[in-house]
Amino acid sequence: MTHRHDGGAPGAFDEAHRALRDLVLAATVRIHRADVGYAPDEPGTFLGSGFFIAPNWVLTCAHVVHGGEGGDVAVIHQSGADQAASVVAGEVVATLPDRTGQPPSGSWPAPDLALVRLREPVGHACVYVSERPTAYVSEGKLLYAGWTVVGGRLQVLDGPIEVQGTLGGWSAGAQMRLGHNDLPYGVSGGPVVDPQRGEVIGVLKSRTDHGQGGTCTGIERLRTLPVPRGAATAEHDDVYQAVFHAHDRYHRHRQLPSGSRGATWADAQKRIGARPGRTLSPDERTELLGRLAELPPPAGTRALLDVLESLPDLELPQHLPAPRGWRDGLGLLYENARDDGVLKLVLDYTMRVMYADRPPTPSTLAAERALWDWVRQAAAGLDSGYRAGLARRREEWSGLRARTRATGHGPAGPVTGHGVIGPDATGHGVTGHGVTGHDSSGGAHPRPDAPPPAVPLPAEAHGRDRPATPEGRDHARVTPGLTVLLEVLRRGWEPDRCDWSVSVARPDGDVVRLHEAERTPWDRLAAEAAEPLAEAFRRCDAPDRPAPLQAALPHLLLGLPVDTWQLHPDEPPLGVQRPVVVRCSDLDQLPDDGEYDPDEADGQHERHDRWRGLHTHDARAEVLDCDDGVRQPVPPVSDLRALAHRTVPVLCRYGEHRYEDDAAALVRIVHAGFGVALWRRRSGRSDTVCGEFHRGARQAVDDGVGAELLPEVVHGMRVKLRAGRTEAYWADGIALYYDDPHRPLPGAGDLLEAP
Repeated sequence: MTHRHDGGAPGAFDEAHRALRDLVLAATVRIHRADVGYAPDEPGTFLGSGFFIAPNWVLTCAHVVHGGEGGDVAVIHQSGADQAASVVAGEVVATLPDRTGQPPSGSWPAPDLALVRLREPVGHACVYVSERPTAYVSEGKLLYAGWTVVGGRLQVLDGPIEVQGTLGGWSAGAQMRLGHNDLPYGVSGGPVVDPQRGEVIGVLKSRTDHGQGGTCTGIERLRTLPVPRGAATAEHDDVYQAVFHAHDRYHRHRQLPSGSRGATWADAQKRIGARPGRTLSPDERTELLGRLAELPPPAGTRALLDVLESLPDLELPQHLPAPRGWRDGLGLLYENARDDGVLKLVLDYTMRVMYADRPPTPSTLAAERALWDWVRQAAAGLDSGYRAGLARRREEWSGLRARTRATGHGPAGPVTGHGVIGPDATGHGVTGHGVTGHDSSGGAHPRPDAPPPAVPLPAEAHGRDRPATPEGRDHARVTPGLTVLLEVLRRGWEPDRCDWSVSVARPDGDVVRLHEAERTPWDRLAAEAAEPLAEAFRRCDAPDRPAPLQAALPHLLLGLPVDTWQLHPDEPPLGVQRPVVVRCSDLDQLPDDGEYDPDEADGQHERHDRWRGLHTHDARAEVLDCDDGVRQPVPPVSDLRALAHRTVPVLCRYGEHRYEDDAAALVRIVHAGFGVALWRRRSGRSDTVCGEFHRGARQAVDDGVGAELLPEVVHGMRVKLRAGRTEAYWADGIALYYDDPHRPLPGAGDLLEAP
């Protein structure tokens, strides 16, 4: 709900709100089929509503544009009641969810959003979109607008509607429930406005079949649009950044002195009494966002989170789509600071954004200078010590940047493109995936003269502390980084269903759970987990350095091919995108096969000893179920435990069910204390030649630079296999069990507790 000290006038629909209403209606459009022809007012081609979110960009619902043909629609708009309607062709650029080649039956699944790009530039009005997620609007009255058919004619309409809670909890499909007003046919895709702040916060998705109201999707769901594969060095590399940078520049330019006498969104917000973040005026907020939009976007969500996490005492919400652009980071600050500290938090965030590492082009340097001018003006009313600290910080960071760009290296290593490299608060360089320096002076606010946050080194420097030498076979050490964890537990009383969760594991062992679900059918697990996994990867991935995925599976299903899952139809499998390894989610439930007595043998010590021995000596592959092409059973646990600690068990015949169930063979290996094992799935391929697989597995394990890099080695093989490289054909169907006993799974068995 909007706080009273945020400003706002929750009373009558007065003159200020009428001005806001006019701005909303001027940007609300109708969507027609592309063959609208010379009769744009005919209801026969009408599909639904939408609104201009940025110059030449329309936001609407996916189910609205799905009624068009071939991804093209006609957008019909008019700037006022006395203005003639204009028709312009539009191209559907993105839909959420992406159902390419999969036309849905029934209603389009949430979040049900679509972006339409005009095929030619036209002049039009745009709405102002909130940088604050709709999760912070829990009750109260909102406004909506859209088009409908009344008496055989198309007419625009608007009205109040009331928030009545949410639908879907935290998920990619979470929606706001609306009620206490009719939503006629055609308004889907129209804007939903917070009248106390003067901002568009959502898109009308659906109306109830019986009664009043419907549902609305929050604008922040656009953050889940597919992420570009490489670094977004320019805003047009990423459609999300392109839209919102254009949005913020539009509103800044509209606020500049001009010959236009029309009211702007900032004008309406001032008349309403809105005060963004309880500290900025609408003018100041518009100017700041416009200045930020002149800079290149963050290199990725992980880079932006590094900046935000370097601000002390800032708690980031975990159950929302993570911020993606500079404006999203600003929106998070509003809800996460004391009333007397928001401005300093905004200024410290702005300084970090200003000195994020980026190519020093003339336009970028000019944008940084303009942003510094804004900081100086905004800080004019603060204490002199803080203002002096800002000036010192700018001077020091400018000098550091000049030195690093002259040499290509800074105090902590090479310039990376993720942020400014520098020492942490102790003066020592900080590196690592997602690790930043926290610069607090011990008070409630960051110290103005503190150094910038450190950022991770590139993959080639990050992956190991020193290169391996062929002669000495020096073992590489992998610097721990952020990891995505998929934990799956089998429901013993419902064996055809599972409970599962998606979390982010930090190098310090802290695990943040992002999503969890219960009673999911096994055949739906890949589809249900796709969106939560995509969100977790967006939070963790750095350009050209995707975060690994650990799939913790029940012992009976360790062979589940998670590495073959696809998050989107046009994307490569997960195992090609990133390292994917298997862990055991129920070590405490391994069956007793008569050879293993947990009271007699300390299984945990056995696992630690094997892990330590394997990672301090040269690893050796041992094929257990095949001898020169002749099938043989996996040895009993007692024989397996007698193998050297540097042994990596290899299964060649997994999937043939010759002597025993495959799960029993893998469980026997886990029982024996092995934390690393390799196998290939060959179900239905009994004629596959074994020799090349034996040779390839031995080379990968024996000739590598240590067991610690096996996840990267297997990932590399999957990439080569996808590219059609014949030398990797032996690795078809390969899987890697890699379960570090020093990093136990969080809360094992929690999902199985009775309520």
